[in-house]
Amino acid sequence: MQLEQLAAAARLQEGQQEFSSARETWLKALQLLPPDSAQAEWIRRYAQRLQALTAAPQTPGRNAWIRRLGPFAPLLVLLAKGKFLLALLKLKFLLSLGAFIAFYWSLYGIRFGIGFAILILVHEMGHFIEIKRRGLPAEMPVFLPGLGAYVRWAALGVTVQTRSLVSLAGPMAGLIGAGVCAVLWMKTGEAFWIGLASLSAMLNVLNLIPVWVLDGGQAIAALDRHQRIVLAAAAVALAAYFAQPLLLLVAAGAAYRIFTKDLPPASSYGTTVYYLLVLAGLGYVMALAPSP
Repeated sequence: MQLEQLAAAARLQEGQQEFSSARETWLKALQLLPPDSAQAEWIRRYAQRLQALTAAPQTPGRNAWIRRLGPFAPLLVLLAKGKFLLALLKLKFLLSLGAFIAFYWSLYGIRFGIGFAILILVHEMGHFIEIKRRGLPAEMPVFLPGLGAYVRWAALGVTVQTRSLVSLAGPMAGLIGAGVCAVLWMKTGEAFWIGLASLSAMLNVLNLIPVWVLDGGQAIAALDRHQRIVLAAAAVALAAYFAQPLLLLVAAGAAYRIFTKDLPPASSYGTTVYYLLVLAGLGYVMALAPSP
């Protein structure tokens, strides 16, 4: 936990261009790591880069331009420091979101294009908000038409437990988004809403398969062998209860991870319960959809 706090403080100092202070903070974090670890080597190289930035002279024309702006200079400084607002308006985020909407709009119409994009955004914002809530740096989501989206964040020094909770926050947000669509279907009777709800739930279940770089693959890293057995058995039971064979993929992934060697140093019952609650909620939403 102390390592995460130091990393977050150093990133904040870098954002304020306090490179010397950021370097000192990173070196404090270095003392908490084994000298021969990959993270320690990364911090040593990064500290050298910060040292170079500290020694580099400031851009000579910057202050001159600020003086020329006269009464508008304070406004410029205020806008430069409005990092949260600027993050929301980052060109990469807006352009990728627009391209994502346009891609599905061209295939299935404007209503689906916008609705589907919003549900994917809700999922990714679940990750983003959980990361920011923990004081860690993160970028706004980037969308990949036809593939999905991702949130880039600094995970250096982050514990397995934190990684798992950040990973599960996306499917939890996805469950909320799918639940809202299901409620709209119940209120209006429009098949469009249950279609969106079911699709969103299915995609989030696929993302919970505990393999590779999927959210489930990151989340299960905090579970010990017994908890992975519980997850696999529970996924089978949920598949039978909701009559949703898709949940068996989660069971298969969990069964595979029982025999891998990436077991955590300590068990996490809270993460196990969190995982199962999200999985059960998504199974319930999928079961709401009428059979063809």
